[in-house]
Amino acid sequence: MAVKLVLVAACALIDADGRVLIAQRPVNKAMGGLWEFPGGKFEPGERPEEALIRELQEELEITVKEPCLAPFSFASHGYADFHLLMPLYICRRWEGIPTAREHTALKWVWAKDLPNYPMPPADIPLIPMLRDLL
Repeated sequence: MAVKLVLVAACALIDADGRVLIAQRPVNKAMGGLWEFPGGKFEPGERPEEALIRELQEELEITVKEPCLAPFSFASHGYADFHLLMPLYICRRWEGIPTAREHTALKWVWAKDLPNYPMPPADIPLIPMLRDLL
């Protein structure tokens, strides 16, 4: 039986102090209440960078330019009903102030404190890499 592959692009926005932005998923969505790196699903024909730029505009009301997105790592995780493949980008420059349009809350946290926030299983292996970077 073929497993559905879901492609999602995510971003670790890093502020001038070296903190990472995480967003809390709405309780009425899958994995509601968990914290995640902002981003979202690819639309047909989109490259990961295009999907991420669009999603960050829709979700956070910020404008990101493609040269400001640096590929960092990726998650490959099997959930019960699909397999997630998620490239994670680093971004240190954007226009606007991140605003929670689709999430319950946003929070700037130090990388060392990320384990204190419950996250989806696919995001958890990315935390040590971010701690090492920052």
